[in-house]
Parts: sequence; C-alpha cells; structure tokens
Amino acid sequence: MPPEERQPAASRHVSWRLLGAATVMLSTLAPSACTKPAQKAPVVISHFDSEGMGVTGDQRMVPEAYLQEFTRTTGIHVNDLPTPEDNTSKLKLARDLLSGGASSPDVYGVDTIWSGILGEYLIDLRPYFAGEIPQQDPEILNSYTVGEKLVAMPYHPNVHVLLYRTDLLARYGYKSPPRTWDELEKMAERIQAGERAKGDKDFWGFVWSGAITTDSEQLTCEGLEWQAAEGGGHIIEPGGRISVNNRNVVRAWERAAHWVGWISPPNVVSYNMLDAENKFLVSGTAAFQLGWSDTYELYAGIKPFRDKAGVTSVPAGKSARVSTLGGYSLGISRNSAHPAEAIKFVQFMIRKQAQFMASTHPEQPGRKVEYFEVPLVMNKIYPWWPKSRQQAGSEIVLRPSAVAGAKYEAVSKAYSRALHSVLTRESDAPVATAELEKELNQIMGRNESGASSH
Repeated sequence: MPPEERQPAASRHVSWRLLGAATVMLSTLAPSACTKPAQKAPVVISHFDSEGMGVTGDQRMVPEAYLQEFTRTTGIHVNDLPTPEDNTSKLKLARDLLSGGASSPDVYGVDTIWSGILGEYLIDLRPYFAGEIPQQDPEILNSYTVGEKLVAMPYHPNVHVLLYRTDLLARYGYKSPPRTWDELEKMAERIQAGERAKGDKDFWGFVWSGAITTDSEQLTCEGLEWQAAEGGGHIIEPGGRISVNNRNVVRAWERAAHWVGWISPPNVVSYNMLDAENKFLVSGTAAFQLGWSDTYELYAGIKPFRDKAGVTSVPAGKSARVSTLGGYSLGISRNSAHPAEAIKFVQFMIRKQAQFMASTHPEQPGRKVEYFEVPLVMNKIYPWWPKSRQQAGSEIVLRPSAVAGAKYEAVSKAYSRALHSVLTRESDAPVATAELEKELNQIMGRNESGASSH
C-alpha cells in the first residue's frame, strides 16, 4: 500500500473507527483476571500497524509469516494491532497514546511526515542499528531524523513517479517518456488529440490528484515537486525560512493551473489518487499519471493496461528533477514496557526487509513493464527494478515535516489550500503565494521578515 496519500478520504464514521481501534488495542493488551499462577508468561509486545486498514490481518505492514518466525526464534510474541482506516485518525491515535504515556504499543509504524510530530516520544535508534544504518539511503534516513535523533528505521519507503502508456508512446512515435514538463505537455496534447480523433472523446493526456481532502498529502507532494523543479525552494528551508513567495513558485503553479481543462480533465481538481489510478490503469483513458512507485505493483493483476504501463521519474523543470518521498518506518515508544524486546523486533524486521531486497523478485506470468530513468533511490527500494542504462533519474525531495515538527499538519493544509485556489482559478498565483507566505510565517511563529518571533 502506498503511503498516506493513497488512503481514501476519511468517512463521517472516523470517530467510531478511531474508538474501535483503541478498544481493540486495550482489549488485546488487557491481562485476564482469571489467569492461574503458572510458569512465567512469555513477553508480549504490540505493534501499531500504520498500514493496516482498521481490521486485523488486512493489508498489514508485517506479514504473518514474519511474526511467527520472530516468535519461534526469540520466544517473544507480537500483537499486530489494527488502526483506523484513514491516515489523519491514525496519527491522532498514535499521538494521543504516545503523549499520554501509554506503555503500549511498543513499536509504531511511522509515516514519513510524522517524524517531527512524534519524534519526542520515540527513542533514538542510532545506538542499536550501527550495522544497518550504513546500508540505508542517507536521504531516506534524513526524513526520519529529528535533530541528531533517528526516531525510526525505514521499512516501507515509497517514491513519487510518472506512469506512462508504453503502447501509446510507440503509436505516436516517441522512443522514450518525457524528461521535462515541456516534453510532457507536448506529448500529452498530441496523444490526447489523436485518441479523441479515433473516437475516445473522454481521453486525456495527463491525470494527477488535485483534490484537497482531510487525509491526503498528495497535493502538497505534487506542489513541492513542481516548485522545487523550477528552483522555487522547499516550502520551508532547513533553517526555517519560508520559500513560497517567489516567481519560480508562481510560474510552477500557473503551469499546473494551465493543465486543467487542457491536457487534464476539468474535474482533476477533485481527483484523489484512486481517481487518477482508475483513469490511467483501469479505464485506460489517460496517457500519463503522477503516482507512487508501488502503484504498478498493486495493479499488477489488472488487465489490459497493466502490460502497457511504464515507470519513469517525475519530469524536470528548469532547475531540477525531483520526486517526493513517502512510506513508513518502524519506531519504538520511549514509554514501552519492553524496550529491549521491541528493539529485537525492529532489528528482526529490518533484517527480513534486507533479505527480501537482496532476493530475486518473482515475476508474475505475462507481466510486462518498462522502466526508464527511474528515481535513483529505486534500486535500493525495489532491487528487481533494472538499473537505469540511461541518464540518471530524479533526486529525492523531502516535505518539510522535520523542520515544521508538530506544526507540519497546519503547514501542509495551508499550502494545499493555497495551491488548490490557484488550480481552481479562485486566486491568482502571485496573490496566493504572497498570502501563503504570511500564513506560514504565522504558523511557524516567524515575523514578516522571516525571523523567529520567539
């Protein structure tokens, strides 16, 4: 499952799911009043499964076989706890448990953007993973580093990519997918016109996720890529300076707004990730889609378009070619009643992940996919993806969750609202970026000059 961006929007029953998940946790962890005196009970630790969908055993971070192997090897039992379906409620529950001093769960699945929010409640893992840290990608590690503290070890990283229809590129004489946004626009416009001329009036050149939802970081991810590619900065720089009110961000946002109704559907501003995936991989009525690196893996069983999908890096602007990082990691609560056992569990899981990475991925019969200039980090995340024989793909760009810390949610919401207002033409980009700069300075406690007001 992709990171938080792939989760569907929260339903009106979120509060009941949140309560239900907490109830399951408490009932799972509560000792029985009828336990008879006997030999020492085995240690039981619990895992806050951030990739779970609210039901035990449903789309879990940790395969059941791994849990069984860990127990056989160590004698330590693990309760893999279900969590709410939507990411916002997962974060709220995790933060409430950690800040309230709960002794369990012991191990938490930590979303890429939760590091700054939850970091103070998690132990520093550096002393326990000296042998594993050098094997990790430094940029991915940075996303889970708060100050000098490594609050979680990467487990399920994910990267933003561009998916493309290999058959359509061949049909219109293109030997490779677009490397830049200028190239994508030209290809998308031509393919769109050609397919419509053949009778597919609902065909579009390029789809992406333009909606604002309470549970999606997708628009923030896309906007960050667009502005960083143009040299517009990273929303908040490492030193705390706000970087949104500049002509490069304006240019990037205006370009995206121009796509709406031209090469992208008019209602793309209401698309979530699943809408874009359905348009591209299910109905096959789009030439390009912004998505996540595991999208093809998830849709590998769907025909006919699974065999017509290629993967490449997000296109470049005038300054850079970048992809946002997503996914989950494993962190340990500072309040854990069993920290030594929790460390053993995380060490075990990281080793299992490394073994999987080193193994040959079994190809599905008849499955075909083309990889072209994929993000550089992908060869560590998916080693079965072929090493790029062409020029290098995109670099990683991190959302400013670490520098924003507990204020990141407010930062992301303000950013996506401002960008959405430009995409829907409710606001002009120069006005929206100037107002956003003021709002972000207020959120971060900085004065109009950008200096800290504390």
